[in-house]
Amino acid sequence: MGDSTAVSEKSELGPKQFDLDRCVHCGLCLNACPTYRELGLEMDSPRGRVYQMVQVSEGAPITPSYLEHIGRCLACRGCESACPSGVPYGRMIEDARAQIEAQTHRGPVAGALRRFVFEHLLQSRPLLTAAGALLYLYEASRIKALVRGMGLLNMLGPFGELAQLAPSAEPPFFFRQIGHTFPAIGPKRYRVAFLAGCIANVAFARLNEATVRVLQRNGCEVVISEGQGCCGALHVHSGLVEEARKLARRNLDAIAAGEYDAIITNAAGCGSTLKEYGELLEGDIVYSQRAREFAARMRDVTEFLAAAGPNPHMGRVEATVTYQDSCHLAHGQRVRNAPRQLLAAIPGLVFREMPGADICCGSAGIYNVVENEMSMQILASKMTSVNSTGAQIIATANPGCLLQLQAGVRLHGTNQRVMHVVELLDEAYRNG
Repeated sequence: MGDSTAVSEKSELGPKQFDLDRCVHCGLCLNACPTYRELGLEMDSPRGRVYQMVQVSEGAPITPSYLEHIGRCLACRGCESACPSGVPYGRMIEDARAQIEAQTHRGPVAGALRRFVFEHLLQSRPLLTAAGALLYLYEASRIKALVRGMGLLNMLGPFGELAQLAPSAEPPFFFRQIGHTFPAIGPKRYRVAFLAGCIANVAFARLNEATVRVLQRNGCEVVISEGQGCCGALHVHSGLVEEARKLARRNLDAIAAGEYDAIITNAAGCGSTLKEYGELLEGDIVYSQRAREFAARMRDVTEFLAAAGPNPHMGRVEATVTYQDSCHLAHGQRVRNAPRQLLAAIPGLVFREMPGADICCGSAGIYNVVENEMSMQILASKMTSVNSTGAQIIATANPGCLLQLQAGVRLHGTNQRVMHVVELLDEAYRNG
């Protein structure tokens, strides 16, 4: 892509010293790290990356080797769950990437592409709608099926592998629902705000609709506020902190937290960042208090429904299901039982736990695009665990995981269905 990197003078950015000092280098994080499990290299483990962060904090230059090992981290935060010292590794890797972003210069092509995606595409309804329309035409014209059927993707090398991960467009797009309020079905128990996301409005429009229906079935008046947009999670994970703060302020302006019993997302990766808005805007005099109030009301949809007690009036779903933990739900938000409780509440569904359910599937935001080879290696290992259960359905709680696991089924699976937990609940309510 014409990407070259040069380093500017050292700044005060980067992981904070009090965070670095918490790591005692015990190594209990190693087996929780997907890249270490695949490569067995210390420098590609959390402990090894912390060591490298320490060196840079003490004045060592940011080298191509440092960029490689920090870039290879999925930021899945599995190490946080394993760490007995409470090392905030997720915050540290984000700070390290923010430092890299501030101190490195990309080539003109890579830089322009990055700016277009992060500063324009993800933040623009018209651009996302246009991109979705083009993608839909590509699929509806049968060109996609023809290209895949003739094996042409295999001839394109890395580009063909990336094409395997491309989402499908789902018109009509969910943007048309933004600004609307949906009444509770039956007695009203809660008033909630729903954050529809950015790409999800195009690629996961049916999931968003299912989420609204399930919330309605559970006594929720669902408000989809005008003015909301991208949460900034992809920006934070990529070191673009100021851009993420701008997006956070926009969402705070769109949603007055005090008007709702909860603010809901169906994307675990987004939810993790949304729950950290208070930290993201900590030094903002105008927004810091509002950000803390917003974060206090943020709930993943599975977390909210399990705590509320799901409406039991469901029909049967006769299938065997296994569950893949979304990393940012299990490790970032510490929500593990709620999705499993909801699956257990569906009549007819037989649940089988997969080995290593909380090990990353390799999606990790845009990781499967920028580190595709490692992502596919991790995915192959994940599908071995999935296939061992014999399940017909793979459930998860994050759109990025859905895409990754769908690719896994195409490459290594046994024709399993890949579904969000909420989509299974929606099917059960429809059957009822």
